[in-house]
Amino acid sequence: MNPQDPLSQLRDIHLPATGGFWPPAPGWWLLTVLVLVALGLVVAALLRRRRRNRWRRLAIDALADLEQRAEPTPDWFARLNILLKQAARECHPASQPEALSGTAWVDFLIATTPEGKPAPRQTLEAMVRAAWQPTVQADPGEAIRFAHHWLGGQKC
Repeated sequence: MNPQDPLSQLRDIHLPATGGFWPPAPGWWLLTVLVLVALGLVVAALLRRRRRNRWRRLAIDALADLEQRAEPTPDWFARLNILLKQAARECHPASQPEALSGTAWVDFLIATTPEGKPAPRQTLEAMVRAAWQPTVQADPGEAIRFAHHWLGGQKC
């Protein structure tokens, strides 16, 4: 170091200290708000969907209970028809399915059966008649299979 040279007495350039991570820049605040709003909207949509499909979960649970107690009795078929009418009322309220009976109820079930595996009319007629006739000609297994297919395919 030369004492006569003023440049040799200068210190090296020092960079300023970094700002750290807090407080974040305004863009990060905006991104955080947008993410929280999007998350809130997704949660609200999921809750609304869950509430809207509550009837389906309850109907499938009731159908599972009926399936465990399947027996070819008029009372069992009456409970199955009541379950299907309750589900139909939730999904097709304008058709007033709870007021339908006999052939009109069978026609409604056929018309609202989802694509893929339509039930034979004879099976549905036997299922509906079994609810009020003393001797049952319908098979509870076929009725349960139809009810599972019908409930699972309803678009509301």
